[in-house]
Amino acid sequence: MPIINSISNMKEEMQEWRRYLHTIPELGFEEFKTANFISKKLSEFGIEVHQNVAKTGIIGVLHGSEFSEKAIGLRADMDALQMPEENNFNHRSKTKGKMHACGHDGHISMLLGAAKYLSETKRFKGTVYFIFQPAEEGLGGGQVMVEEGLFENYPMQTVWGMHNWPGLDVGKAAVHFGAVMAAADSFIVTVIGKGGHAAIPQLSNDPIPVAASIISGLQTLVSRNTDPTNAAVVSVTMLKAGTASNVIPDEVEMQGTCRAMEEEDRKRLEKGIKKISKSVAEASGLKVKIEYVLGYPATHNTYQEALDASKVAEDVMGVNSVEKKLPPSMASEDFSYMLGEKPGAYIWLGAGNPGPGKMLHNSKYDFNDDILHLGASYWSRLVETKLS
Repeated sequence: MPIINSISNMKEEMQEWRRYLHTIPELGFEEFKTANFISKKLSEFGIEVHQNVAKTGIIGVLHGSEFSEKAIGLRADMDALQMPEENNFNHRSKTKGKMHACGHDGHISMLLGAAKYLSETKRFKGTVYFIFQPAEEGLGGGQVMVEEGLFENYPMQTVWGMHNWPGLDVGKAAVHFGAVMAAADSFIVTVIGKGGHAAIPQLSNDPIPVAASIISGLQTLVSRNTDPTNAAVVSVTMLKAGTASNVIPDEVEMQGTCRAMEEEDRKRLEKGIKKISKSVAEASGLKVKIEYVLGYPATHNTYQEALDASKVAEDVMGVNSVEKKLPPSMASEDFSYMLGEKPGAYIWLGAGNPGPGKMLHNSKYDFNDDILHLGASYWSRLVETKLS
């Protein structure tokens, strides 16, 4: 069964929603205008609305034509990014320094499109929960929703997510059988020495060469301590040291990120960063302060749900429309907290090739409206399939 015709007929309406949302970008846990818009639309569709979930999140509840204890959750993220927009079209951001550069405006609109269609047809049994989640961009809104009782208050057997994916052709989807996106942690290592005049270094305890040795040592955590078949990254991305060319600083601060697909590797990287930093500093008679911050865990699809997602996507977009062997992304996603609690699948929906400098998190990015009906059709067909 191909793309749903009645949803295709909604394309202009969904585009209007999406472009309005693009003009009002809001950061995590500040999505008040966005939440009001979503609530208004769901109410217009006759869908039960639950507001203020994880502060600004929204849950829409829709029951099918027949009673069943079966239920699924469909999730879309709501927040924008703190970055200036460089586009000049009419629907560009009206808020200085903020923009929808990751397509969450499109994610909302596709889920609203599915909500409208399903509320009109109700060709399913049981309950669908439309989860509009705040604060995906670094603030962990998905974790907050889970901790506030998402799955206790809205009992569902499975939960599903989707992200637009520039670089993947329109009319294609990618489904991973296992890891989809990486865990993302961060660290700050401060090497504490004794500063002094650069011309008489013997009277100081220079933290700079020690910091350099630590950085070199950290590179072995992936190249020599991680299974080569497992994806992992350790990157030192910031260095802060010194204020003048003739002064040895008292300390050096380095910051970085760790990414891993497997939890075992994630724990090993944390342990290794702490061990290398401490041992190298102490060997030179310096002190070290280490701050390690656990971020989002890795996003993993469960096998059966990935299989179901593949079948539904092919049902909507055609045979051979699903890529099943694309490598996972080393970016992170807080939908991982939901998949850590319930079976489900997170797919990438092809958004085409927008051209250089217009990918996700770029100041000239814009969601491709030509995929709105594809995403809404996928959501709708998923509900009708899983709750048949």
